[in-house]
Amino acid sequence: MDDLSDFLRTRRSRVDPASAGIATDSRRRVAGLRREEVAHLSGVSVDYYVRLEQGRARQPSAQVLDALARVLGLDEVEREHLHRLARRPQRPTKSAPNVRIRPELLRVLDLIPDAPAFIVDHRLDVVAGNPLAELLYGHSPMKGLNIARHIFLDDDRRSLYAGWEACTRDTVGHLRLAAGKYPDDPKLSALIGELAVHSDRFRKLWARADVRSRTHGCKGFVHPMVGTLDLHQENFALPEETGTELIVLSAEPGTESHDNLRLLASLGATDARTRERSPDRHMTQP
Repeated sequence: MDDLSDFLRTRRSRVDPASAGIATDSRRRVAGLRREEVAHLSGVSVDYYVRLEQGRARQPSAQVLDALARVLGLDEVEREHLHRLARRPQRPTKSAPNVRIRPELLRVLDLIPDAPAFIVDHRLDVVAGNPLAELLYGHSPMKGLNIARHIFLDDDRRSLYAGWEACTRDTVGHLRLAAGKYPDDPKLSALIGELAVHSDRFRKLWARADVRSRTHGCKGFVHPMVGTLDLHQENFALPEETGTELIVLSAEPGTESHDNLRLLASLGATDARTRERSPDRHMTQP
């Protein structure tokens, strides 16, 4: 599902030879660095690097991996991902985490009434969410929604994301990282396969082998009921090391987005009161 050779190949293809001190001319046909150039700059033999990229050399030293990370210009997330892929055992040892949401954590969601908040696992399956999150994503209950499917496969909801292309890159980068951590998770494999079959965009991004770890940042929405929502996303990793996160989306006070978010909440409250007063709700069964 995730592959060391693909990662090394795509990383070296994006390195500008000039930045590595390698002179080029118009006859050069290779994008990025050649294998022998990576080997020379990393201080390993060409034969060893070729075997490593082809998956025929296992358990390289930390020094070799750090040298490759330096030559390939990897950031911290990519460097850790490289170490994880290279040190992957021949036999599976790490099963997918069993996510259990404590009742106390669900109460935390109820304590955040003015911002969409929800909990996702490493597959981007939502395991719980508050009412404002349900209103934002148009999915009630939030539990059972998969954010990746929502972004890539639900064409009716694509307009919800103001920066849809950026969202797709973040989503694929997250799933790539999860695939490296949990390579033997059958549900994750099935999700990636489903997305690859039904989404050209997903296939193209997956082939790039980019990894991303998003902890915070701007997230724009265009909601059909209230319009523009420029929100700030904070990801809080839960302490059990299961890849589960609490995500909270907030708006800066005094902005149009803050007013629109309050309007969305009031519309949801009005709708809830209407349902409470509905005659059908109070009918007794014969």
